[in-house]
Amino acid sequence: MNASMLSYILFSCLLLSVQAEYCGVREIIRYTQRLLDESSVSCPCRQTATSSCSCLPIPERGHELACFADGTKHLMENTSSNPVITRLYWTFQALLDRSLCKRLAHSDQCQYETKGNVKEFLKKILTTYQEIDK
Repeated sequence: MNASMLSYILFSCLLLSVQAEYCGVREIIRYTQRLLDESSVSCPCRQTATSSCSCLPIPERGHELACFADGTKHLMENTSSNPVITRLYWTFQALLDRSLCKRLAHSDQCQYETKGNVKEFLKKILTTYQEIDK
């Protein structure tokens, strides 16, 4: 094996390790912050269907990505078209499908004990990703 082949293999491994740790942290923080700034929804989440407020899953540890994908999908389907929510949903879905972010334990099932309104859900996304960014 010659030196250029070895350097190619090392470079490929480096790229794969960087790609495997892609969490989209800054992008997700930026989008979530923008949604929080725009969001006027602070009404309490009621588990009944009559409430106009969305009830979204506040994930248990290890289930963040699955719950974030579920919650943003719900928002995407139940609110007027918002490109930021759509972008967030597809980012979470890609991270989940490809197991890209090793720092968020993986489970493709969303498990939660509580539900919250849109603001509480967005704050959970924000705090989760701010912890990764430290």
